[in-house]
Amino acid sequence: MEKRISPDTNVADLELEAIIGFNGHGPTGLKCHPDQEHLVYPLGCTDLFQAINTQEQNFLHGHGNNISCVTISKSRTYIASGQVTFIGFKADIILWDYKKRELIARLSLHKGKVEDLTFSPNDLYLVSLGGPDDGSVVVWSIAKREAICGSAAAGLNVGNTTTVIFSRCRDEMFVTAGNGTIRVWELDLPNRKIWPTECQTGQTKRIVMSITMASDDSFFYIGTTTGDILKMNPRTKLLVDTGPAKDKFSLVMSAIKCLKMGGLLVGSGARLLVFCKSPTYKSIRKIQLQGAITSITLQGEGHLFIGTEESRIYRVNFTDFKETLIATCHFEAVRDIVFPFGTAELFATCAKKDIRVWHTLSNRELLRITVPNMTCHSIDFMRDGKSIISGWDDGKIRAFAPETGRLIYVINNAHKTGVMAIATTSDCKRVISGGGEGEVLFLKVRVWQIGCQTQKLEEALKEHKSSVSCIRVKKDNEQCVTTSTDGTCIIWDLVRFRRNQMILANTLFQCVCYHPEEFQIITSGTDRKVAYWEVFDGSVIRELEGSLSGSINGMDITLEGVHFVTGGNDHLVKVWDYNEAEVTHVGVGHSGNITRIRISPGNQYIVSVSADGAILRWKCPFAS
Repeated sequence: MEKRISPDTNVADLELEAIIGFNGHGPTGLKCHPDQEHLVYPLGCTDLFQAINTQEQNFLHGHGNNISCVTISKSRTYIASGQVTFIGFKADIILWDYKKRELIARLSLHKGKVEDLTFSPNDLYLVSLGGPDDGSVVVWSIAKREAICGSAAAGLNVGNTTTVIFSRCRDEMFVTAGNGTIRVWELDLPNRKIWPTECQTGQTKRIVMSITMASDDSFFYIGTTTGDILKMNPRTKLLVDTGPAKDKFSLVMSAIKCLKMGGLLVGSGARLLVFCKSPTYKSIRKIQLQGAITSITLQGEGHLFIGTEESRIYRVNFTDFKETLIATCHFEAVRDIVFPFGTAELFATCAKKDIRVWHTLSNRELLRITVPNMTCHSIDFMRDGKSIISGWDDGKIRAFAPETGRLIYVINNAHKTGVMAIATTSDCKRVISGGGEGEVLFLKVRVWQIGCQTQKLEEALKEHKSSVSCIRVKKDNEQCVTTSTDGTCIIWDLVRFRRNQMILANTLFQCVCYHPEEFQIITSGTDRKVAYWEVFDGSVIRELEGSLSGSINGMDITLEGVHFVTGGNDHLVKVWDYNEAEVTHVGVGHSGNITRIRISPGNQYIVSVSADGAILRWKCPFAS
């Protein structure tokens, strides 16, 4: 579904500065540009260019939904990317000018999804393959920016076609393959037709995951789900050989690449990168990586880059066949983000089993704290910067040293069903935690006293009936506000340990912020509304339509109280003027639901995180 930005002409675009993220799930999603200086890969609805040496990033925005495939022309001139959309709706292909970083043409014929794309060797044509609900292959003229001809990608009683590759030498021949089908196609330009010939593999029937062509078109090689390689002759359309005979590659043959020097690079679902040669296909060299391999791309003949399902990018020197990790990020939902007090130089995020500390400007991971088989739901920095406080699904609160990741202390049995939200006081003497679903009735918020050697429960606050989603502490540490998915927002007295006010709404509250003057709070949740409330009596002051589709999950406000930001299931980052209650800027870039969002100290950046593991840094339009 395409993202719609408000038609209000006063709403400006929020400038995207950097992305930390790589979707390793897409096959062959990572590409090395022929200039050998840039990596190209999609993340959500954005095409991303990253300089290999400097890590500088550039972005191409134009897709309305997740990008499904990217290809680069041999001449370096063009890049093409295709997207997914709803069944029955047209899925765009965008043709880009690489040097100018501009959209040249939008090509729309396929429905549902563009499965794969490939350029002809002399940039005359682009071939596109539709997804399972489309099933067609289309040849486009690059010069005219229009479709020349098309056809059903596979014959009757045959499964989906999943991959396409052009001849390396001829502009009139390409190959498609998929579930039980391997076809060589010839382009008949005078008659505007393409003619397929089904390749003969005898009794060998395979589901094809990847395909690569020899540099002289003498053969093409097929990687399969059964862990073997098929070598095909494109002239005779016959199977030449298959292997390895015994020790097949484990799991899915997710990536395969033919080298000019001879031999094949094979990436498997078993996390192995293997160099082998026909006809035996036995491993000559191999290395174990982290995550199933989904992309292999060459930087000349001396180096290659590998993308894995765990969102890691490796650089491999072919001479010694040694890997270097050059990029890593979360590959599961990011649940929280926090800046240390008073500095924008670094920030921390948490996902399923780890907490990561990042250097803001370089996007570099400085520290990773891992607790195996656990999920971290929430984090906060103590104001003195000496510890990261975190809440986990095993019901424990863990404190770590932010420089080394050393475990400082653990509060066991903080909440029986997991610690879902956490906050610290500015005097570093207390931690307030919120529990999850299924906890003992009315026992959702706890206040912990943190000493030099001991941590003890100071009070249990028993009002919320469901999971606590967010906690914010007043500057004087005498009050805090908590929100819950039971539709309540409670302002607590932390001196007398009693409820001051309870706000009820027909929503599952997801986030809350104190206005810096602390006479008002703002909330949002699944009702898609942003509400202003009076702290004194809990009365609603104003209610805004915060989103056209889906919950608002994250919110933060500036220290001056002039602006605040929101993000949620509509994938949009919105900057609001607090007094005018209007959106001033909208940021488009996320492909997953935004889970949390923060404004950095000093108003330099806005950082948003999402359910697909991405971290996006935006230029703050109201920077101090």
